[in-house]
Amino acid sequence: MGRVVLGMAVSVAVATCAVAAVVVGRRVRSRRKWKKIVGVFRELEEACDTSVARLKQVVDAMAVEMHAGLASEGGSKLKMLLTFVDNLPNGREGGTFYALDLGGTNFRVLRVRLGGRRSSILEHDVERQPIPQHLMSSTSQDLFDFIASSLKEFIEREEDSSDHPLEKRRELGFTFSFPVKQTSMTKGVLIKWTKGFSIEDMVGKDVSDSLEEALMRKGLNMRVTALVNDTVGTLALGHYHDGDTVAAMIIGTGTNACYLERTDAIIKCQGLLTTSGGMVVNMEWGNFWSSHLPRTSYDIDLDADSPNPNDQGFEKMISGMYLGDIVRRVILKMFLESDIFGPVSSRLMTPFILRTPLMAAMHEDDSPDLTEVARILKDIIEIPDVPLKVRKLVVKVCNVVTRRAARLAAAGIVGILKKIGRDGSGGITGGRRSDMKMKRTVVAIEGGLYTSYLVFKEYLHEALTEILGEDIAKHVILKVTEDGSGIGAALLAASNSSNNVDNIQLL
Repeated sequence: MGRVVLGMAVSVAVATCAVAAVVVGRRVRSRRKWKKIVGVFRELEEACDTSVARLKQVVDAMAVEMHAGLASEGGSKLKMLLTFVDNLPNGREGGTFYALDLGGTNFRVLRVRLGGRRSSILEHDVERQPIPQHLMSSTSQDLFDFIASSLKEFIEREEDSSDHPLEKRRELGFTFSFPVKQTSMTKGVLIKWTKGFSIEDMVGKDVSDSLEEALMRKGLNMRVTALVNDTVGTLALGHYHDGDTVAAMIIGTGTNACYLERTDAIIKCQGLLTTSGGMVVNMEWGNFWSSHLPRTSYDIDLDADSPNPNDQGFEKMISGMYLGDIVRRVILKMFLESDIFGPVSSRLMTPFILRTPLMAAMHEDDSPDLTEVARILKDIIEIPDVPLKVRKLVVKVCNVVTRRAARLAAAGIVGILKKIGRDGSGGITGGRRSDMKMKRTVVAIEGGLYTSYLVFKEYLHEALTEILGEDIAKHVILKVTEDGSGIGAALLAASNSSNNVDNIQLL
């Protein structure tokens, strides 16, 4: 009997040890898998380094590329396009003007009534609507007929047709937020599409002509008196409200910047004369590239999978169209590294399924259990029951990607300031000078990534101060413009309409 009891005890002990061994083995394997996942994050964190020293290298590279782009056509990744805007709105503009704003995923129609005094916009009406997806890759006629129809409906709703018949001549500012080679204030040829547009028959055509032809087909008597990029419109509105505004940046779905340059610095067009001695230059900085940019394997893969590989490298690292997908790619890598979370969701493998606003919502989730993170992972990319420690790691991924983007955008701004001597140094070749009196410098900003994503905004300001130093940074003011890309176009249409003398000459 005793032997039987002993045998049973030994069997139980062996079974217990076996179970314990299995449990311990699972824990060890789980820890190894978790270590792999954390390793993916650590590699990302290291690859996204944006130390102040590195940011200053980006600043210098931006200023050098700007100089090269002004020196010769094709001399730089930065196109540094002439806009033929030599005088920005000064507040004396008056009357009613219209604007169309096409750029990114939304299209806007505006009517602006000006009072003839600085900052006196008596009234402005705006209608916003999305661009139908199929029009982004259709024909130029389909796209511009859609725009013209929207404008006609807007005018019919907003104006008393008896007092303002459709046959009456109206003047229009057209914000066209894509690379355009302008030949005058009102004319420009599309160089290429960005931001997901790919209408092949439009490339090489005059944008204003295409719009005016569509307006005629819809029975509207309207002429384009200003063709501008969205950043130029933002700069115009910023300058209308504050005369110290010298540059503008768009940071939303896409990104770009423009600034006021001395005419004599535009070497590639030495016969250029303006009455003001300056001209707004559209940088098309989304295409900026430098070996100093902290590029990761995720950026390389995203670029290869994009409709425009080896193009818009800077934009793909900092703009709202791409940040969410970078985060998705990191999460996918984590899941592929380990089966600890089960099989990979097919939606997780879908490009751009995680849009940047959703990424921002996860990043800014301050609930103790990160319930918003859990909801988005479950509802959007179909990963249910994600442990809290994994949700915390996802938030950290969002933080690394967002911080890098914001700090690089700040470096881009300082690059512009360096080029025009507003960074406290002697300009592109000079060192920092303690005896230089800094001028108040305003940069107008528009775009949801800056205005709606608080963490992004805070990281951008933090980097600006770190790069410039507190003494210089206090003279640099970033000002948000409200619907600037549209209202600014109307302001430029007004200033161009009231001035029948061409201020720009090519000798």
